[in-house]
Amino acid sequence: MKIGERGQVTIPKSIREKYGFLPQIEVEFVLQNKGIGILIRKKTKHVSPVDQVYGILQKNVRTDPYIESIRGR
Repeated sequence: MKIGERGQVTIPKSIREKYGFLPQIEVEFVLQNKGIGILIRKKTKHVSPVDQVYGILQKNVRTDPYIESIRGR
């Protein structure tokens, strides 16, 4: 595979299909092995673990009755 004049490369179809690199998906390049290699991965927004679970619990709900019910009391 060669890099084209405009710096473009084509990811083979088998790899695109296997890893879900569909049209319009953003990717990022990450240096690996002290700059010897490059990892191409889908770009994702970093979300803190707290933000991922924030709001899943109902507000103003007592936990004691729930704990008692799962303990079988």
